[in-house]
Amino acid sequence: MPSSLPGSQVPHPTLDAVDLVDRTLRNAGTSSSAPVLQEGDTDPWALPQLKDTSQSWKELRTAGRLRLVAGNLLKACGLLGCLYLFICSLDVLSSAFQLLGSRLAGDIFRDNVVLSNPVAGLVIGVLVTALVQSSSTSSSIVVSMVAAKLLTVRASVPIIMGVNVGTSITSTLVSMAQSGDRDEFQRAFSGSAVHSLFNWFTTLVMLPLESATALLERVSELALGAASLEPGAQAPDILKVLTKPLTHLIVQLDSDVIVGSTTDNATTSSLIKQWCSSSGQLATGNSSDCGDSGPCEDRNSTAPADRLPCHHLFAGTELTDLAVGFILLASSLLVLCSCLVLIVKLLNSVLRGRVAQAVKTVINADFPFPLGWLSGYLALLVGAGLTFALQSSSVLTAAIVPLMGVGVISLDRAYPLLLGSNIGTTTTALLAALASPAERILSALQVALIHFFFNLAGILLWYLVPALRLPIPLARRFGAVTARYRWVAGAYLLLGFLLLPLAVFGLSLAGGMVLAAVGGPLVGLVLLVVLINTLQQRRPAWLPARLRSWAWLPLWLHSLEPWDRLVTRCCPCKACSPPQATIKEAHCYENPEILASQQL
Repeated sequence: MPSSLPGSQVPHPTLDAVDLVDRTLRNAGTSSSAPVLQEGDTDPWALPQLKDTSQSWKELRTAGRLRLVAGNLLKACGLLGCLYLFICSLDVLSSAFQLLGSRLAGDIFRDNVVLSNPVAGLVIGVLVTALVQSSSTSSSIVVSMVAAKLLTVRASVPIIMGVNVGTSITSTLVSMAQSGDRDEFQRAFSGSAVHSLFNWFTTLVMLPLESATALLERVSELALGAASLEPGAQAPDILKVLTKPLTHLIVQLDSDVIVGSTTDNATTSSLIKQWCSSSGQLATGNSSDCGDSGPCEDRNSTAPADRLPCHHLFAGTELTDLAVGFILLASSLLVLCSCLVLIVKLLNSVLRGRVAQAVKTVINADFPFPLGWLSGYLALLVGAGLTFALQSSSVLTAAIVPLMGVGVISLDRAYPLLLGSNIGTTTTALLAALASPAERILSALQVALIHFFFNLAGILLWYLVPALRLPIPLARRFGAVTARYRWVAGAYLLLGFLLLPLAVFGLSLAGGMVLAAVGGPLVGLVLLVVLINTLQQRRPAWLPARLRSWAWLPLWLHSLEPWDRLVTRCCPCKACSPPQATIKEAHCYENPEILASQQL
């Protein structure tokens, strides 16, 4: 585009051309915030063909072939090593959040008056899972409270729903590591968003239904009564066996203190484990008696007579749990982001040419007609099986998101894999419940079954009928908006998992009437805006002329452009700056003469 045009060559800007762009920008906040593909642009949802620019195997000599084989072996070892460190950093990150937020989580869970409100229970589940970064820990706290008769099964159902929503924060954090490339970030963030949207949509349907009919509670009671279960089964521990040698050298926590913080047995002991048994296993309990040697001088825990000190970095430290939590948080986030960057680089290097095509063909393949619909259900089973084997849904979802970013897995195939991971983590909880003591097994199993039936209901609602797979198109549009305005990802993370749950929790402390008086009108306004937006796109004739467009509102109420300019001024960095397409659109909009001189 020329920088200056002679006045004799500039045609007079037509009203149609200027009005076209004006209406396009004005409707950007209502119809779609995704930028329109321009000439020469590529579709970010089309899986990229990672071309192999190196020489073929036949063209290489013996020395070249040896270098190629050695290079591929080194890349494979580097990929496995980065993946191992990535999984270990997730474990350490979970420990860091438990050190920082477990006390607050215990205080929240002990407030039974607040937990009697289903909406408050939901946001408490979201908030606590975001604080401790572990759905397993949150679920075990709920199971312990139900078993100790401190919480009823009916009151635990909304908390379990919140736990299911809060666990999707991990994939969102992982997707932000790919914000350097616009297309990769769009695909990766859409993968994390589709998981969150599925959990939220299922909760929005099942929470009112459960409050009115107690459906999940009754179904879990029927399933529990029909099954003859015996205690003693153990959950698989494959992933912990691999990561424990490294993570236990960094820090070890006492899970009994975390669970005990929600009961009447709560103590002020440190979460950091100081004493281990002679067999190398962690000693349970945090009493103040150290056997015949008298009271313990250490700040946490007792041990049997043959006690041995634990060997990790923070054993015997004088630092508080809060200080250790911040140290682990910073270090684990640094290792996690570094490993993610290296994994993406290695995947881009390895997945080229025929290798990339073979991998994408296998993962995204469908059965031949008329059995193509079975491919998604097979992906569901694969996701559930992998989560069951790894004993961690966070690891599987955190592995799927980078693969989506580099273009190996499509959004349509990642969707059933993520839903399968939801099912897989509940089956692990079922086996873990079977290992509970005999007096707690029934309540533990009922909570685990409620979690299972909740995710199963979500699959029946949002996957069984293809037309109702709404999280997929909404995640595409959300990813497009986030790729264009990258600060939206941080705003979504803060609002969705921290500020809004904290606000609802604060209102719930004032009572159910206050929560209903403030939250009811806001929810009604949101539903009204969604309805009007839908009618504007599909049935504009049904609306009054005034409501067929949001152009009569101030620009900052129906477009992200003013907010983007504000954020860009406050954060003049590349990550917060709009992509080149947005700058070009703004330049054209501000210069109608240049716009009129170009072909639309």
